[in-house]
Amino acid sequence: MTTRITSRRWRVDVFVDEHEDERTTHAEARLHTNDKTHLVGRGAAHRSPHDREIAEIGDELAVARALSDLAHKLLHAAASDVEAITHERIRLHG
Repeated sequence: MTTRITSRRWRVDVFVDEHEDERTTHAEARLHTNDKTHLVGRGAAHRSPHDREIAEIGDELAVARALSDLAHKLLHAAASDVEAITHERIRLHG
């Protein structure tokens, strides 16, 4: 018996915008799949006026928060899909 392997490619594009006047960095993580699932996660990082200006740290925080938001939305989408098929309320742990 042969095992068939099916692979799919999903892509996440991450966009980062820094607003110097607000000392805020915004990030958006967009998930693109081969089907109708296209989710967007958002995150932000705010720099205190007393902190040194190191853009990389704001980028890292904002992107981490955007990816975390995206992960939660994807988990919710999966739960909704399962509920639509089973007609039962479920709770996914993740």
